[in-house]
Amino acid sequence: MKKIVTFGEIMLRLSPPGFKRFSQTYHFDVVYGGGESNVAVSLANYGLESHFVSRIPQNDIGQCAVMELRKRGVNTESILREGERLGIYFLETGAVSRGSKVVYDRAHSGMATIEAGMIDWEGVFKDADWFHWTGITPALSQGAADACLEAIKTANKLGVPVSTDLNYRKKLWKYGKEPGEVMPALVEGCDVILGNEEDAEKHFDLHPEGVDVTQGSSVDGKAYLSVLKQLQDMFPRAKKVITTLRGSISASHNSWTGVLYDGETLYQAPSYEITHIVDRVGGGDSFMAGLIYGLLTFEDDQKALDFAVAASCLKHTIKGDANLATIDEVEKLMGGDASGRVSR
Repeated sequence: MKKIVTFGEIMLRLSPPGFKRFSQTYHFDVVYGGGESNVAVSLANYGLESHFVSRIPQNDIGQCAVMELRKRGVNTESILREGERLGIYFLETGAVSRGSKVVYDRAHSGMATIEAGMIDWEGVFKDADWFHWTGITPALSQGAADACLEAIKTANKLGVPVSTDLNYRKKLWKYGKEPGEVMPALVEGCDVILGNEEDAEKHFDLHPEGVDVTQGSSVDGKAYLSVLKQLQDMFPRAKKVITTLRGSISASHNSWTGVLYDGETLYQAPSYEITHIVDRVGGGDSFMAGLIYGLLTFEDDQKALDFAVAASCLKHTIKGDANLATIDEVEKLMGGDASGRVSR
């Protein structure tokens, strides 16, 4: 069984029920999730040995988050039970022409106050086959960025492949550093990079050439090739550079696909029309988990990409942060069965 380690923050997610606005609700639905924990849950759901590393307070709310991970089969032994509080985010789910809205309340959380030296990374990476982090973690604080860099350098030294989802979050970079000052040193240690055109622009000032990818509801993978090549030129360690392609017809209706560039060939997955989105939060995380699973299982870039896109398509139908779709369900969709018929 392959061992995958992810590192980041899990949060308490509070959402008005259904499609209510914040000002309309008198109670919130509770979910626990975060970029890297969502990846860990998906991989555990696919039957892999999934380890999540974080810093979570030793109180009842922190214990609820840990219990949620354990319930989904994630190994939590390397979580530090420290810090003042669990981070919170509030989600207002959009519909049709009204986009979703996120409000963060995660200052002084356990992960925001982590520092280098707190985690025994050599012990964490014992027998590990993969390490994954996202650009959300170094956006939290200098300490979180330092701990993330420490993890990447240890993984590199031990020969553990490293992946990142660049995940630019403009609301998080508040501690006096710009992404361009922090991210390059982290990403240069990565073997697999996932990011869209906004991530490339905001982190590294890279832009697609000859096309405005923000216009229109359709997406063309070839339009992103210049960004993928620029990323690989900037970070030559990266063997594969990937982007997801979302065409936004409305908050409720998206088209969805992805492309992967290995330095020679541009692979593009089939495109899906997601016409009635249930919950798009965690869509990129479900893609990344599907990609990691695919690269470790199939050793075929096209099949790995196809699995990732199909898995993420199914995540849009599942309430909550994490993708709970099974391998059988993903492979069924990959095979062309999108009927949604009852399984009896």
